[in-house]
Amino acid sequence: MLNPTEIIAIVNAGEGFNAEFKVNLPTNLKSITEEVCAFANASGGVVLIGVDDKNIIKGVTIDNSKRSAIQNSIGEISPPLQCEFYIVDVEDKNVAVIEVPSGQNKPYVLSGAIYVRQGPNSQKLTTVEEMRNFFQQAEKIYFDEAFCKEIDIKKDIPKENIDTFRFEAGLVNNTSDEQVFSNLKLISNEGYLKNGAVLFFAKEPEHFFEKAVIRCVAFDGLDKRYIIDDKIMGGTLFQQYQQSMIWLKSKLNVRYDIEGEGGKARKELWEIPEIVFKEAIINSLAHRDYYDKGGRITIELFNDRVEVTNPGGLVSSIAKNEFGKKSSSRNPLIFGLFERMRLVEQIGSGISRMRDLMKEEGLTPPEFNTDGMFTVTFRRPFDFEMWVNKWVNNLSEKQIIILKSIHENLAIKKSVLQQLTDFSSTAIDNNLEVLKKEGLLEREGTKGGVWILHYIYPKVGE
Repeated sequence: MLNPTEIIAIVNAGEGFNAEFKVNLPTNLKSITEEVCAFANASGGVVLIGVDDKNIIKGVTIDNSKRSAIQNSIGEISPPLQCEFYIVDVEDKNVAVIEVPSGQNKPYVLSGAIYVRQGPNSQKLTTVEEMRNFFQQAEKIYFDEAFCKEIDIKKDIPKENIDTFRFEAGLVNNTSDEQVFSNLKLISNEGYLKNGAVLFFAKEPEHFFEKAVIRCVAFDGLDKRYIIDDKIMGGTLFQQYQQSMIWLKSKLNVRYDIEGEGGKARKELWEIPEIVFKEAIINSLAHRDYYDKGGRITIELFNDRVEVTNPGGLVSSIAKNEFGKKSSSRNPLIFGLFERMRLVEQIGSGISRMRDLMKEEGLTPPEFNTDGMFTVTFRRPFDFEMWVNKWVNNLSEKQIIILKSIHENLAIKKSVLQQLTDFSSTAIDNNLEVLKKEGLLEREGTKGGVWILHYIYPKVGE
């Protein structure tokens, strides 16, 4: 049974994967029973009646007849589910509490339907495919819900990691760390932390899960032949996200707009919107297949694109034609913790948000590949200066001038090129031939024709 202090802590934390608030007892009690059924089919949770969606305790009055009606409604769940239902006086207001365990006999059914908790919401499985998948998964356990018995909470969980989570999640500091873990359903009665909690709070989660890291690799060119930087980002999932964003910022073109009074505030403008990478990385951390012990998340940067890849394709309950339209989580506990840190909104929304942001910036839409691994590709805007600088060591200064001049005016005449380079007509012809042999240049048409530039890259070492 939860005490008033524990209830206040849950209220302050807000609704999430393990908590649902109702300001009043609804006329249709089935809506509460649906939440109970959804929690039982996930990792358990608590329904608080008398709390509004702004995390304010309003109180509620529930007489014996209403109490019986609620218990009878919960009794309609099949197979039978044992829940605790009681009233607690919190700050002189009555809050009704329904504690729901993670069911041992999944799936639990209400009126012929299966309800599951996804992030901060409960969803009804409506298709045969969804139900079939749930039945297939019912005897299995999510990776993030399994317990890690090797971890020593006192030695392996730094206080600063818990404090970081508290700050990002907006949790009050008058709740003990143990109570935070308990409220979020992260710890067993025996004191074992769930895998999801280890990934979020341990000093070195990779010590327990070797491949639970992000590898960031930068290549010179369009393929993987020439590596110029290769780093492994470890630590908590939040730290991995932060480190990866810093690494990307150091590699991509970022300019600044001066904003605000006195020109003090600066707005960073990434060549590809920063939020796009935030969505892609958080999505990878939340939805990767952690059971795949041979794979890890990779961020690969090429001259023309950035690829973010994570182990595990689409969740089996989602067909390819439904990608981006419906959602399902491979790691609902991890997703719920990210949601509490306000780093995600709702499952599945990240895909559409990435598409919208790229479109708003006039960039190529992101490309998704869901076969085996899950990969999203972001095409970089073409940077001529960066490209032409790649040729500085391979071409003469005046050949570079010719390339720049043609880039600015594809219809430029030879006479103008002569003036710009101080070359004779013959010398211009010879240098144009050199550029053609490199595959950089060709002519389309004769009189009144135009030049065509091919933006290929030199081979490293040439």
